[in-house]
Amino acid sequence: MSIKVLKSLAAFALGAAVFAQPALAQDKPLKIGVTAGPHAQIFDVVKQEAAKQGLKIEVIEFSDYVQPNVALAAGDLDANSYQHQPYLDNANADRGYKLVSIAKTVIFPIGIYSKKIKSLSELKEGARFALPNDPTNGGRALLLLQANGLIKLRPDTGLKATPIDVVENPKKLRFIELDAAQLPRSLDDTDASAVNTNFALEAGLNPAKDAIAQESPDSPYANVLVVREKDKDRPEFAKLVSIYHSPAVKQFIETKYKGAVVAAW
Repeated sequence: MSIKVLKSLAAFALGAAVFAQPALAQDKPLKIGVTAGPHAQIFDVVKQEAAKQGLKIEVIEFSDYVQPNVALAAGDLDANSYQHQPYLDNANADRGYKLVSIAKTVIFPIGIYSKKIKSLSELKEGARFALPNDPTNGGRALLLLQANGLIKLRPDTGLKATPIDVVENPKKLRFIELDAAQLPRSLDDTDASAVNTNFALEAGLNPAKDAIAQESPDSPYANVLVVREKDKDRPEFAKLVSIYHSPAVKQFIETKYKGAVVAAW
């Protein structure tokens, strides 16, 4: 066999190895953590679109807001998609995670719901009001009450208000802090409850029709796609973002949720 033929064979083998690398990298699918409801539903569409482009995804559902970050930080997930930026910032600060957002996904305007009243003006003195027990979502609920003139918060509170930051409460609302996933079930026992949109939809509530108050669409609480900081430049993540931001996924969001969930890109 001539030296020229041997060189050609070697070059072919090297080229084949290079082109085989992406396929080898995808022997294991990207594990994406989501919460049940819209995040899971949207990522099922992302998974279908990704498969068309040769990107394998495994969607793993969680029932709370804590474990997806725990699992990602521990290396059990490649990414997660369920939280907004302030929640991520708080988790990094409190738990020492090194997690970063690589793209905006959707906005879920938090809403106030009630089985007893039709308007916030109907809240009576001493009414029981339930809100999420995590700092960022609890703060969203209190800021929404303040925007509707029911309470006033300390001016320096920022986005992480808690009931102890309430400086004026004319109706003497009684605040009950619960896990976010439990809030839809609290409606039987409270006068009103602030419920994150994903949990409201899961409970059969229609944010566009059933909420008696909602955050403004320009809320700073856009949800984000999150990875470990050391992995943020992995090429498959750039592809994942491109697929999430595709017209097909955006059309699904607009058709499925009719404004209750809004694309943030």
